[in-house]
Amino acid sequence: MMGRRMMAEPLFYTFRLEDHVPSDHPLRAVDMLLDTAFIRRVMAPHYSAIGRPSIDPELMIRMLLVGYLNGVRSERKLCAEVHLNLGYRWFCRLGLDGAVPDHSTFEPRTATAAFAMPVCSVPCSRRSCAAVPRPAWCRATRPPPMAARSTPAPAVTSACLDAARQRHG
Repeated sequence: MMGRRMMAEPLFYTFRLEDHVPSDHPLRAVDMLLDTAFIRRVMAPHYSAIGRPSIDPELMIRMLLVGYLNGVRSERKLCAEVHLNLGYRWFCRLGLDGAVPDHSTFEPRTATAAFAMPVCSVPCSRRSCAAVPRPAWCRATRPPPMAARSTPAPAVTSACLDAARQRHG
């Protein structure tokens, strides 16, 4: 006779997330080296004493670190990955029942920071270009979209081109 497996939902589970993340998981090594105790102290002046409770800044840093280390470029994808992956949940200190922040928690901050960051006017395929400090004479910032420009974009000077070549080797 063919048996049928009946799934009964137990009232209590004895599940430790720590036991289900392999000891050689790459995020374990990162976690041993990562000291996030200073984050609250540094970020405290930027938070109001009134209003809704915010998302834990340590959680946001840990999630962004997971995305960076694993090549997850979309905040939507990052939130989905952290929601599903036990190793990521362990690293972010979420446990099994911890709520993952919505993707919109990240997008306004990252989009604003990316737009405000000065960038070279030289087209570049490397993402690290925006992170390189500019010389004082190179004040190029991201130009507005073509439809919003009333005048043509500034010409690329030979000094800007030389600086870009030096940065990218």
